[in-house]
Amino acid sequence: MPYNEFGQALGQDLPSFSAGSLPEIEVLSGQTVRIEKLALRHEADLYPIYGPDAPRQNWTYMPIEPFQNREDFHCFFEKMVQSSDPYYLAIVDQASNRAVGTFALMRIDAANRVLEMGWVVYSSELQRSRQATEAQYLVMKYVFEGLNYRRYEWKCDSLNRPSANAAMRLGFTYEGRFRNHAIYKGRSRDTDWFSIIDSEWPALKKRFENWLAPENFDEKGQQKHSLRDC
Repeated sequence: MPYNEFGQALGQDLPSFSAGSLPEIEVLSGQTVRIEKLALRHEADLYPIYGPDAPRQNWTYMPIEPFQNREDFHCFFEKMVQSSDPYYLAIVDQASNRAVGTFALMRIDAANRVLEMGWVVYSSELQRSRQATEAQYLVMKYVFEGLNYRRYEWKCDSLNRPSANAAMRLGFTYEGRFRNHAIYKGRSRDTDWFSIIDSEWPALKKRFENWLAPENFDEKGQQKHSLRDC
């Protein structure tokens, strides 16, 4: 660890560091899904996921509620398409060619090469699936290898245990709780913070690729080894 002339410890020197680029995705292709920049062509597929028939329990910890009509959703969806932060992405199932969920890269801090995964909205068929894990892997790979960012964050309401469990399964490290961090839907929120940093990515990438390998799944599509064990 370096020290200055006053005997104070200093962080690692980064003499060649420069600001990063903003996300710019057309398509990230995988075996079971592909990630596309959100566009109007995805609207019809996504309305059932965001609309009045969406399971209400999926929206408890989201800042909005499901839309009650197509017109209101269309107005919101147009803003999603145009937004640069959050930078919304569609998750498209390769077999059916349908958009089955969305998520976003957000709180983009290009100056420090840091951003966050958020606004995760999955259809029932996508939740806890091989496709969902591959979708997260594809974006994670883009963040660390395409953008060369240093830090990738995940945050959730401290009461949202499924989100916290998903973060830890995907390799994020729990960093702590920000108390009284936010207010949404008239409720107080404590926020749990998780992250992955660039030095952790090579080992994590290997684990993802071992888990996603076709030989890790039986003829019914069930995993033989968990992601934690790969």
